[in-house]
Amino acid sequence: MTSDNPQDTAAGDSPRHAASARGASARGALRNPPSQTPLGQRFTEFMLQSNALKFGDFTLKSGRRSPYFINAGAFDDGRKIATLGAFYAEKISQSITEGKLPSRIDTVFGPAYKGIPLAVSTSIALASMQGMNVGYTFDRKEPKDHGDGGIMVGSPLKDGMKVLLVDDVMTAGTAVREVVPKIKAEADVQIVGLVLSVDRMEKTKDCDLSAVDAVEREFGFPVISIANVREIFDSAKRMVTLDGSRLLTDDVVSAADEYLAKYGA
Repeated sequence: MTSDNPQDTAAGDSPRHAASARGASARGALRNPPSQTPLGQRFTEFMLQSNALKFGDFTLKSGRRSPYFINAGAFDDGRKIATLGAFYAEKISQSITEGKLPSRIDTVFGPAYKGIPLAVSTSIALASMQGMNVGYTFDRKEPKDHGDGGIMVGSPLKDGMKVLLVDDVMTAGTAVREVVPKIKAEADVQIVGLVLSVDRMEKTKDCDLSAVDAVEREFGFPVISIANVREIFDSAKRMVTLDGSRLLTDDVVSAADEYLAKYGA
């Protein structure tokens, strides 16, 4: 979810600068995994090929030095956003089967601004790939005082609706705390969950809980990710480029282990 708070940016802590990036984005340079490959591994490769995931040495706005960087803004064309929506739809369907989400979802809500294409593409993919005709809704940053007016766009929120939130990366959960009251003020809906692209699995500055755990405890709905950072690194460790070299160098692997030991929740 988008936020001006440096602890909760839309791209998951956009870097002030990126030093020693080792070219490990591997755009178009990875071998395709078999179709039975786990969802988290397929999503990791998709992020790499889209240049949305990079490994190296990055200083984040939070001040932490991270061995990886996720740029959700890299999903910037029709094919990428359609594929991203398909991953969300697959994870939602999987979570319904596992009992983590209800079989009835009335609308997918994406907070402005980067949540807007997520909500739309997920709704389309649910209809075309999963046979689920689900609405999409997003908010305006400022209420509209003419035309249809209001602060919400898309499928209108009504009492009793089951709403599923979608977002890219959660760092501190600030944006969730901003958007939930806006949704509740619009109608007496039930927020049934939040689906993220990546769970960073990091402690917040305030406690040893991860942002995901803190949000689940505070709001009482499940927070589900297509992949988490440990799955991403486990997958990337097994990947090789077309020339046969390992995707991750020993330095990056070591830095990742140290980072997760220090900040992991």
